[in-house]
Amino acid sequence: VGKRKAQIAAITQSSGDLILNVDSDTTIAPDVVSKLAHKMRDPAVGAAMGQMKASNQADTWLTRLIDMEYWLACNEERAAQARFGAVMCCCGPCAMYRRSAMLLLLDQYETQLYRGKPSDFGEDRHLTILMLSAGFRTEYVPTAIAATVVPDTMGVYLRQQLRWARSTFRDTLLALPILPGLDRYLTLDAIGQNVGLLLLALSVLTGIGQFALTATLPWWTILVIGSMTLIRCSVVAYR
Repeated sequence: VGKRKAQIAAITQSSGDLILNVDSDTTIAPDVVSKLAHKMRDPAVGAAMGQMKASNQADTWLTRLIDMEYWLACNEERAAQARFGAVMCCCGPCAMYRRSAMLLLLDQYETQLYRGKPSDFGEDRHLTILMLSAGFRTEYVPTAIAATVVPDTMGVYLRQQLRWARSTFRDTLLALPILPGLDRYLTLDAIGQNVGLLLLALSVLTGIGQFALTATLPWWTILVIGSMTLIRCSVVAYR
């Protein structure tokens, strides 16, 4: 019946103070539980996530790039959000939650709809936003390492990214009411994550239109986007 239903069944039958969610294709380091639990000693923290890595990083050029993408997502994006106590998505493969907080949110979590039907994707981002809406902090622990299997073919990767994009846009709308109560950086971050993707899509579509109508390529646009990508990736590779 899906991951969300399985989670809810486990949570309602559990008795511990903390709940650790680990995906079936994920392996955690021996000290992950203790490191996440240490962060959760603060009662204001509702959830904490570890650092994601690709367990099959060496398989293909795509898995190597995805491993770099995970590094970016964890050690730039999540690390920056954690400075303000509001990681916007505690990643599903490895995240710890406060059980008492989850019990308060289960009804909202279980009944989320997408286009009129029960949602079967984006459970990690939705649950994180619910935690923040309830007034809890969400944190990132970079030394708690979890290795997960990532897509090794472009088709699987694109389907994964489509699911994640849907979740990002949908749950960012859910997060809008809480942004004024968080640090202003989080508002800037939310705008960048969503508007940036839309502007990139618009640039690509405009470039295709220019090529179709004039048989010329928008070289300046390609150069700017390519340069920004190379600069960012070079910084990541260096770090």
